[in-house]
Amino acid sequence: MTIFTFNLYKSKPLLLFLMFLQTINLSSQNDSVRVKRSSLDTSKMLLNMDAVYNRPFLQYGKIPVALGGYAEVSSNYSVTDGITNGLSFQMQRLTLFVSSSIHRKIKFLTEIEFEGGTKQINIEFAAIDFQFHHLLNFRGGIVMNPIGAFNQNHDGPRWEFVDRPISATQLLPATFSNVGFGFFGKTYKANIVWAYEVYLTNGLNDNIISNTENKTFLPAAKLDPNRFEESYNGAPMSSAKTSLRVKNIGELGISYLGGVYNKFQTDGLVLDKKRRADVFAVDFNTTLPFMNTNITAEMTWLFVDVPDTYTQHYGEKQFGGFMDIVQPLVRKKMFGFERASFNAALRIEYVDWNRDRFIETGGKIAEEVFAIVPALSFRTSAQTVIRLNYRYQWQKDFLGNPASKTAAIQFGLSTYF
Repeated sequence: MTIFTFNLYKSKPLLLFLMFLQTINLSSQNDSVRVKRSSLDTSKMLLNMDAVYNRPFLQYGKIPVALGGYAEVSSNYSVTDGITNGLSFQMQRLTLFVSSSIHRKIKFLTEIEFEGGTKQINIEFAAIDFQFHHLLNFRGGIVMNPIGAFNQNHDGPRWEFVDRPISATQLLPATFSNVGFGFFGKTYKANIVWAYEVYLTNGLNDNIISNTENKTFLPAAKLDPNRFEESYNGAPMSSAKTSLRVKNIGELGISYLGGVYNKFQTDGLVLDKKRRADVFAVDFNTTLPFMNTNITAEMTWLFVDVPDTYTQHYGEKQFGGFMDIVQPLVRKKMFGFERASFNAALRIEYVDWNRDRFIETGGKIAEEVFAIVPALSFRTSAQTVIRLNYRYQWQKDFLGNPASKTAAIQFGLSTYF
């Protein structure tokens, strides 16, 4: 994960950019610049991989740059085995989008995220797209590796839950992106949409087994500060996804991510054999007719070649997933909002970081967590959500001791702007 810190007043380019935006704002107040706001498109047969461009943007007059973003803020009160740290508030993230149509067949978009205030500042996406044919488009830059659905479609205002899924953040590296190149395309036929993405990028490193978690932990791959500058071991990571959506049935996605994660040689000297980490994911989403119940599910399998010198804490097989069920209760004009809705939701999630067995006894290793999260949400529109969650979670340690139990009440809101 690349982390930047900066002083606003010492950053002249950023200061000039903010002054530029303020000038545009003053001009728009004088009616000399027209402001056009795009909306979130929820009417077409869109796929999860379309989420990167299916966002609301502001465009000022004829300026060829559009701006957008979203913010998330929440509060949390949790108790684990009778012990609590009290109530806390968190600015989870502030994300900015900037897009530009360089040519009718050339687009650029970047996504910059500020997490925990300014504790972490990450470039999550910064890519140039060239359209040659609807089935053949070329993309280069910092790309979002298409593993699972959540990694591509992760914007806070789209979800009824304060926390991101455990399987997307603690099993997979949430919003995992790397520098590289690839192709993507899409085709329509009657009520069917099919699309694909395939990339070669920088990628994995041995942080996935050499980390402070003391277990196989793929999210630690983001801790490499040089992953946007060079490959850790000279072996590119491959990632690919194919998705199929059938009208009135739903979308099915199958994805893969994998590559060599260890430094197997240096200056021509062989240090170790090439050790791989491979990830497979299946995701599905649908809306049931009549009641408009939305269901989103994702399952992930990880396989890691762990050296024999590591202890059994480091699993070679992992599994996890989640399922969200969202049921609209009331949808009408409320409190002055034209398209408001109250929703009830439920998330069920599970992660097993070690599916191996003890060599000595043959018993199952139990590094796992299970949680259920009922929720209520109020949406003023598709772009803004206020949410109340109750989380109940059971987590077992490596030895399978009685699970620690956590209960939490979470309140938050998220909106595009």
